[in-house]
Amino acid sequence: MKKFVLALVALFALVGQAAAQLPSVQLKDINGKVVNTAELNNDGKPFIISFFATWCKPCNRELSAISEVYDEWKEETGVKVIAVSIDQAQHINKVKPLVDGNGWEYEVLLDPNSDFKRALGVQMIPHVLVIDGNGKIAESRSGYTEGSEGHLLEKVKELLAQ
Repeated sequence: MKKFVLALVALFALVGQAAAQLPSVQLKDINGKVVNTAELNNDGKPFIISFFATWCKPCNRELSAISEVYDEWKEETGVKVIAVSIDQAQHINKVKPLVDGNGWEYEVLLDPNSDFKRALGVQMIPHVLVIDGNGKIAESRSGYTEGSEGHLLEKVKELLAQ
């Protein structure tokens, strides 16, 4: 019985590790290029994925707050931010003007059917994931309060120190 329990624990540990990888979903970036989400990376360094919508005020506040410090973050840690719009197909034409209008220098992906969002179990936006240098999800959180973007940088620094 003890061996069975240990085998079961080992199996769940393996399943948990596999679930922590990014799922494979085909999305397009705002220029129409097809991107496989399982291949998202930052050359072995951590990166951040932020789910947003053009109509979501907290999402836009969070991405704007990160934008204000993004150059410093990139210089200090090499981190990259990937913003994923969940705007539906009929509103997808609003994404690029919003991104350009705010001067967001992020890689922006379009998830009009919420396939990537659903594959990750994201329930509400804004939702941010911190991905380690091996493509595994190190942190996942929903909601935004002013100043909470600083925690993202701390998590990235923690991952770099490991």
